[in-house]
Amino acid sequence: MLILQIASLEPIHGYGIAQRLQQVSQSVVQVNHGSLYPALHRLEQKKWLKSEWKQSETGREAKFYSLTAPGRKQLAAEKVDWERLAGAVQLIFNESGRS
Repeated sequence: MLILQIASLEPIHGYGIAQRLQQVSQSVVQVNHGSLYPALHRLEQKKWLKSEWKQSETGREAKFYSLTAPGRKQLAAEKVDWERLAGAVQLIFNESGRS
């Protein structure tokens, strides 16, 4: 879900995704590159992301990922599921505080 969210903002390469997640989460979320690239490949296979080789800001060729229409639908569904889960967890914490 987090990768899809980052890719929904603009086309971005894998290293940029890892940097953005770390930056926005204030270093709480740190992505292992050994996990990130297989995840990007799986999301591409599911047609939720598409990729294109372009020149990066450093002048090197990099694979840039962007969200597809099916990826936008999936991201929306993931957000709904996350909000439902987060709400349920909050209810459990609130109940525990009443004891």
